[in-house]
Amino acid sequence: MVLAGGGATRYGGRPKGLEEVGGRRILDRLVDEMTTAFGTRPLLVANAPEAATWRDDLDVVADLRPGLGALGGLLTAVCLGPAPVVVAAWDMPFVTSGLLAALAAGLADADACLPESGGRRGVEPLCAAYGPACRPAIERALDEGDLRAIGFHRHIRVGILPLAEVRRFGDPATLFLNVNTPDELALAEAAWQGRGSSPSSAGRTPGRPR
Repeated sequence: MVLAGGGATRYGGRPKGLEEVGGRRILDRLVDEMTTAFGTRPLLVANAPEAATWRDDLDVVADLRPGLGALGGLLTAVCLGPAPVVVAAWDMPFVTSGLLAALAAGLADADACLPESGGRRGVEPLCAAYGPACRPAIERALDEGDLRAIGFHRHIRVGILPLAEVRRFGDPATLFLNVNTPDELALAEAAWQGRGSSPSSAGRTPGRPR
């Protein structure tokens, strides 16, 4: 599932997943990678009234419990998506089908599988795989007032895709690059232009520009 959250205020109100990297919208890139990984087009979790116009071949669902940020999006994904579900935030232009498939495979021994990263949390909860046990765990966290995207992990078995494995699919600094700001969009474009090969064809992302 593709999670289309955030108000895109840093883009003047434009939906950030509709921005282009390498001449294509980020949303379209994610749809291609998910379709390659799993053989079907993903659902789109989005609350914007115009979301159905973004791609007419995608089913759109709104948050079941609006106003709860990223955790509300994850709850919607595990409730309405196929079980298990693999999610990616729609502002990640370099997520690959290989990484998504590896995360799904990690659910064989865990209720959730997240990739290790150099980010502030150490893992990437908005590019991860979640099994059915996550639903009651997320609901419990919400009832406790814990809106952290990883707060419910204490109630489930969490598997981590190690950084060494993540690097098989690209440089983590670029792989999990979020285009939250115009500067980050420019960084993503520079990374795309400097790539050695296409992420779709090689299953890897370009190295982060220096």
